[in-house]
Amino acid sequence: MSGMPTREAGEVFGPRMTLFADVLSVGLATAAACLPLLTVPAALSTACAVLRGAGQGRPVTAGRYFALLRRRLRAGDLVAGSVALAGLLLLAADLALAGAGLPGAPLFAAAAAAIGACAAVIGLRACGRPESLTDWRAAVRGAGRDAVTDVGGSGLVLLAVATAALCAWMLLPLAFLAPGPLALALTAVDVRRSAGGVPVPDQRLTGAGRRRC
Repeated sequence: MSGMPTREAGEVFGPRMTLFADVLSVGLATAAACLPLLTVPAALSTACAVLRGAGQGRPVTAGRYFALLRRRLRAGDLVAGSVALAGLLLLAADLALAGAGLPGAPLFAAAAAAIGACAAVIGLRACGRPESLTDWRAAVRGAGRDAVTDVGGSGLVLLAVATAALCAWMLLPLAFLAPGPLALALTAVDVRRSAGGVPVPDQRLTGAGRRRC
């Protein structure tokens, strides 16, 4: 953000306000693309790709979003959507069974919620990775590593999801705008990791430590 040009004299809205408006427009486009449900991973991944292009001088518009989404929709995207939908339905069924008064229901519900949260973090971080545009398997593998090595980033992802859900719960129309800020948060977390925000062990030091041991 430090490289973003400042507002010129007489300009009503600065570049940050313009980016905010672009994020909302992409959010509306993403919400529309998510309506078939099976397209949710592809729609969110495309939103992250379009927002990542803002740092490279590319336009962040709904038109560019739909153009990229049309080019990339393929069988793998629908499979990813099917897996995500099946996981969500399974989690809902598990929580419903726990609420029905089964023995050990509180422990079962807590375990199901924890597993669901971990799966959600990995899935969302996969959507934020550039690999998701062409290879979901590579994106999920990378997201799994990131979830372990970048715990802070995973916490930020959960916070972004909680914020989006809270906004949608407080005012239902905000649910159609929430995908934009959520995609921006996922992109920012991935850019933060790629830019060196996550410390990586020095291989020479680790190798020396093993030799001393």
